[in-house]
Amino acid sequence: MSGGGLLAGPDGGLRCPWGLSTEDYVTYHDTEWGKPVHGDDALYERLCLEAFQSGLSWLTILRRREGFRKAFCDFRIAAVAEFGPADAERLLADEGIIRNRAKIEATLANAKVLAGWEPGELDALIWSHAPKRRGRAPRSTADVPAVTPESTALAKALKKAGVRFVGPTTAYALMQACGLVNDHLAGCVSREA
Repeated sequence: MSGGGLLAGPDGGLRCPWGLSTEDYVTYHDTEWGKPVHGDDALYERLCLEAFQSGLSWLTILRRREGFRKAFCDFRIAAVAEFGPADAERLLADEGIIRNRAKIEATLANAKVLAGWEPGELDALIWSHAPKRRGRAPRSTADVPAVTPESTALAKALKKAGVRFVGPTTAYALMQACGLVNDHLAGCVSREA
């Protein structure tokens, strides 16, 4: 994110500047980003997509999300946990996703770890790291952190539990995307929506 403030969208409503750069971002910004996400499979999907995004534009992931969902059985943990070496090779040839061996292997390994958890355990672990106190709404993208003490703690907790490819920055992006924090700028049409 750059240091910009709110910009007027096509409907005249003020939005976070990144949320206006493409039509895909307008839809994602207005309907998904920052909205609370619950459920182990839904959070596993977001965790995987944030890991795949590492080093890339989120737009790249967003535009391939349906390909990811098809390739990874809609991110149903129990289904992906059954994937084996042949599936990993199939995924490496799938043009509908990001074909990065380390990220694919982490996605499969994480499903195997999470399949052994009790239902609701991933949801509870992630949401236990939501900040207890909400700070002031950011006024510009320069006010939005990339890492927080909570995201660092979440990354450590996930790693300790055996979840791979998640650091503090990825954990914070997950927290933003899944509504644990609300980083829509003050005055953004999606902040209170």
